[in-house]
Amino acid sequence: MKALILAGGKGTRLTDQPDAPPKPLLKVGDKRLMDFSLQNAVSAGVTEIIVVVSYVTEEVINHYGPQYRGVPITYKIQNDPRGLVHAIECAAGAIGSSDFILMLADEVFLAFSVTPLVERFHDEQLFAVLGVVEVDDRRRISKTYSILADSATGRIHRLIEKPRRPHDRIMGTGNCVLSNGILSYIDVTPVNQVRGEKELPDLIQCAVDDGQPVKMHIISDRYINVNSMEDFRSAYDLLTHHGGLF
Repeated sequence: MKALILAGGKGTRLTDQPDAPPKPLLKVGDKRLMDFSLQNAVSAGVTEIIVVVSYVTEEVINHYGPQYRGVPITYKIQNDPRGLVHAIECAAGAIGSSDFILMLADEVFLAFSVTPLVERFHDEQLFAVLGVVEVDDRRRISKTYSILADSATGRIHRLIEKPRRPHDRIMGTGNCVLSNGILSYIDVTPVNQVRGEKELPDLIQCAVDDGQPVKMHIISDRYINVNSMEDFRSAYDLLTHHGGLF
């Protein structure tokens, strides 16, 4: 099992300082944003960490170097960023024939471990396990994706990218465990007509439509995808009030 961390964000909505570091290196308390994903990857026992970078590439590479806590890091450059699916495609060569944990470099969780996702992936011989959280404010789901699933088994039937009116409180995150076979669906994933790029939920939907076993798994009580100053302040408050996430 490898870890794939997507760290190509500019972070322009988080700071107006021209010399600010790229988003993965922004500090929340005493940690960089990408530290949360790196620490979770190492805790899950991955053999290699692949980091996809695009903006201000050298800063990220120079900061973390060739390894993190003894686990080797391979960097892949997304020269012409076209969304998450394109980033996965850029990393396909480094992923090779391995299954992998997908993570975003701008996600912060409370009391989270990716290990249960990995265990369920193996124990139930799944094609994919998607990490989800329950939210009080359904408007937050409109920033990620919603899921239609069997309430008893967690098997997913439909993923909806940025829904206008989410049907429940389940919010999809960027933390997933994916079979290597997901790479074969990249070419057939449709391009989102609004954003002009291929979206992660549509990639996984292709596998679902093909009959692959894909399930969801609640992974945390609190989750913040840091895309704005409001998100950044919420992440800082979460870290401060709970005395650290790790």
